[in-house]
Amino acid sequence: MPEKENSKPEGAIKRRDMLKAFSAVPVAALIPLGTAFAAEPKTAGSAAAQAASAYHRKVFNDHDWETVKVLSDLIIPADERSSSASQAGVPEFIDDWLDFKGGKLKAEILGGLTWLDMESNRVFGHDFIRCDAGQQQQLLDRIAWPEKAAPEDLNYAAFFTDLRDLVASGCFSSEMGVKDLPYLGNAPANDFPGCPPNVLTSINANLKKQGVELTVPPSQEAAKG
Repeated sequence: MPEKENSKPEGAIKRRDMLKAFSAVPVAALIPLGTAFAAEPKTAGSAAAQAASAYHRKVFNDHDWETVKVLSDLIIPADERSSSASQAGVPEFIDDWLDFKGGKLKAEILGGLTWLDMESNRVFGHDFIRCDAGQQQQLLDRIAWPEKAAPEDLNYAAFFTDLRDLVASGCFSSEMGVKDLPYLGNAPANDFPGCPPNVLTSINANLKKQGVELTVPPSQEAAKG
């Protein structure tokens, strides 16, 4: 994923790279979104908007909620194909997950949101959500890439990494995100041609390095030839 593009924060995720990014998301975070915001939207973002008005927060206060919505949309903004992370119901997902998980993760996310405001006020004189796009990017650039973060920012880089994982997990386990991938596992198929020969060859090459080898059916061996 490029570190910068089109002046988006370095934490922003492009949808064409999402299959790569999604493979790195912790499996534990992939819990279904609530039925309140899983309905088919009649217009872009309408279902999520209705859900947001009906959702009862468990962890975030009003200010946290607005900050998480801004951060979610900076990480996964709307594009020509799909709505943004907040329109997919990601803030509700994160609030539910932190309520369920609790402990260190909850403290880390809430602490990171507090730090963003404290640092934003120190540097710019106002809270993060009142920063302009350039100011928000300046702060997030400091914590979006842990290997580049200053020693004093390392804890907050860990916060942003975990938040980004939660945003990706919530967005791409939502109905909108599943369509956006696109995931075809639940679609009926008349036939199943099997794994493409070039993919089998690549898998086999990787397995050989570990001393294992696939047995490829003769039909697919012929197809490779």
